[in-house]
Amino acid sequence: MIIEHPLLGPRDASEFTYLGDAKLIDRPDWQSETAAQDFYEYGYLRDNPTGWHQELWFHEAGDRSWLVVTRNTVTHEIKSVELARNVARKRGRST
Repeated sequence: MIIEHPLLGPRDASEFTYLGDAKLIDRPDWQSETAAQDFYEYGYLRDNPTGWHQELWFHEAGDRSWLVVTRNTVTHEIKSVELARNVARKRGRST
């Protein structure tokens, strides 16, 4: 599988480590009244979707950047690749 890195161009997937659901960018508020339950769900509950899914990938054998890859889990087709910091900014999170 080839991942089109936004800064470095096409890279083989073997350069990357898959880190899970991109929802991990949205860390719960530790001061919330429901923080314990929120962090339990954040840490332990994961969707296992079929079809299009946003995933976190780490460019371990390259520039060590974090990417959000929108990939079809059935066909492995990649729709988009963005720097995770840009996705976090769009979602209103600091990096």
